[in-house]
Amino acid sequence: MANIQSAKKRARQAEVRRMRNASQRSMLRSTIRKVLKAIEAKDRAGAEAAYKAAEPVLDRYASRGLIHRNKAARHKSRLAAHIKAIA
Repeated sequence: MANIQSAKKRARQAEVRRMRNASQRSMLRSTIRKVLKAIEAKDRAGAEAAYKAAEPVLDRYASRGLIHRNKAARHKSRLAAHIKAIA
């Protein structure tokens, strides 16, 4: 454990950020999972609605640096392609 006051503060900040990042990453994965579940059920309307909810979440976390912007773009592209493929 750190002895210097500034190091103790840094440790507290790191823990708060770690918990926040984990929570946001979990929420991001959940939104993607909702889209995938609707795609698997061949529910195009539900998939499009879930995708509209997931798209800004992906963009927001990419801009904040939680995920890489290319990863966000890849997810959006693949999900859109899967939705488009539903007959």
